[in-house]
Parts: sequence; C-alpha cells; structure tokens
Amino acid sequence: MIAILKKDAPDQAVSHLRSWIEGKGLTTHLSRGENEIVIGLVGDTTKIDPFLLESMDIVERVQRVSEPFKKANRKFHPADTVVDCGHGVKIGGGHFQVIAGPCSVEGENLIRIARRVKAAGATMLRGGAYKPRTSPYAYQGMGERGLDLLREAGDELGMPIVTELMDPRDLPRFLDRKIDVLQIGARNAQNFPLLKEVGRTSVPVLLKRGMSGTVDELLMAAEYIMSEGNPNVILCERGIRTYETRTRNTFDLNAVPVIHHLSHLPVVTDPSHATGYTRYVGPMALAATAAGADGLEIEVHDDPSHAWSDGAQALTPDMFDDVMDRIRQIRAAITAPVD
Repeated sequence: MIAILKKDAPDQAVSHLRSWIEGKGLTTHLSRGENEIVIGLVGDTTKIDPFLLESMDIVERVQRVSEPFKKANRKFHPADTVVDCGHGVKIGGGHFQVIAGPCSVEGENLIRIARRVKAAGATMLRGGAYKPRTSPYAYQGMGERGLDLLREAGDELGMPIVTELMDPRDLPRFLDRKIDVLQIGARNAQNFPLLKEVGRTSVPVLLKRGMSGTVDELLMAAEYIMSEGNPNVILCERGIRTYETRTRNTFDLNAVPVIHHLSHLPVVTDPSHATGYTRYVGPMALAATAAGADGLEIEVHDDPSHAWSDGAQALTPDMFDDVMDRIRQIRAAITAPVD
C-alpha cells in the first residue's frame, strides 16, 4: 500500500503520520518527488483502514500495490534513483555510464587496458578477481592479488571499480580495499545469504539477472538487498538462457523499458555476456543505448585470442574506440529535444 500525500504537506504532519503507521506494526518508506510525497507501507497492511488513511488532511489518495517487491517499486519511489559510484560518477536519472575492462584480471596488462578504455570514454573499470566458472578446472581468478591490481588501476585513473563478489566470506577483502561497486553475477542472482550480506553494506551493488530469471525475480533479488538497508542497487540485463544457440544467451532488450516502468532503479546492460561473440557486442551495445539503458558493461582486452577467460566476446581497444564514438552519437540523438 502507498499513501500519496499533498505536495504542500508540512514536515511535522508527515512525521506524525509515519509514526502513527509504524505504531500499527508496519514500516514506512518516504519518497519526495517534485510534485508529490509518497509514503510506502510495508508489512501487514490489513492493520490499516485505507478509508481512514485517505480521510486525513494531508493524504491525497491511497493505492494498493499488488507486486511483491516494495522498495524497488516505482510506485513507492516515483523519481529515478541515482546511484553514486564514487569518483564523481553517478548512474541513473539521466546519468549514463560505460563500464569497461577485461573479463578477468590477468596481471600488469590491466592498467594498459584501463588507460585505453578511459581514453575512449569509459567511466568505470570492470575486471574479475574471482571468477565463477562452469568447470571447476577452468581459471578461477587471481583472488586478492586481482583486487589489489584493480585498486591500483582505479586509483591511478580515478575510476570506480566494478568487480564480482561470489562468497560472503570474501566481503571483508572487498571492503578493506574500498571496492566501489560490488557485482553479483547471474549465478548468484538468487543466492539470498549473499544478497542479504551486501544489503548490510552501503556499497553500490550491480545485480545481474539470473540466466533463466524473470524480470520479477530480478526485482525480488534487488528487494533482498534493499530490505537490509542498502538502497544503492543497479540492475543489469545480461541475457537469458533460451532455446536459441546462435548466441551465448538471448539479449532481452525488452527488459530495459519494462524495468524502467516497474522500478526506479538504474538499468545497465551487458552485451558481451548476452551475445558471447565479439561481432555482436557493438550492435547490441548501440541497441541497448537506444532502448534507454542507463549504462553498458563491455568487455575489452588488448589481446583477446590469449585472454584467460571469455576472449571470444571481448572487444579490442580499437574496436571499443569505434563503439564509444557511435554510442555518443546515439546518446546525442535520444537525449535531444523533439521539435
């Protein structure tokens, strides 16, 4: 249930109303927009008489919310959420960012790749220090040394770092190194203890959609994080598993406008993991930009044929330069005012 208040409702009256609702055993979530104030009621709303609530002077109307996700719901929070990722980089609410770098951290080539992607216009650096792999015999990542290399590159270039956390036991290592954005990968999209653990921090979380996850399941995963107190969630469409075999996954670009309709959280897309092939990454990055994504996550490697993981889907720095030029053109077109 949500209560939409009159835009001139006094702060004292709003506080009194929230106290009254919380006295009934519910929790409240307050959102102030330009034209209205919204109080979200979370809990057993049968304890509240909606007609009594609507009769109060400061209440404009009361609305039932049928979706099970509450904190991630745009009805509770009409304005777009803007997530501050550090180093002055914000995403959402009109702020568009590109996250780029190698699939996995391999060593000193990280800084060379980071310099190239930043020069091309990327604003955030990605790279896996811990790698979830289907085979237990495949490369699993450099671990802590990889985190250190990411931290060094991020500090040198003034770029926020995005890297994947797989195990709650590793979280202190990430926090000690002040990792800017914690990525939760597709395989952990419903690892509820991990989601709760990152929810107890204030560090931004890039949450990827599960390989066979629905949009609602992605939003409920975000709800796990937000229900623990962390509002800084960025959603990521990275392709889903279907019967199509010509690409690694099926890139569900429908999800971008659908999630924007349902949720206030920023939405980025990952055309690298979605398609699995270098030749398709650029076109789908452009399509995602045109669809209104708040950002892109793209894999870039200076020698893809010798990459330790996922070289088949990595762009070279020169390819990335070209894609970024085209992205800028699309962004200029879709943000320009219509006559």
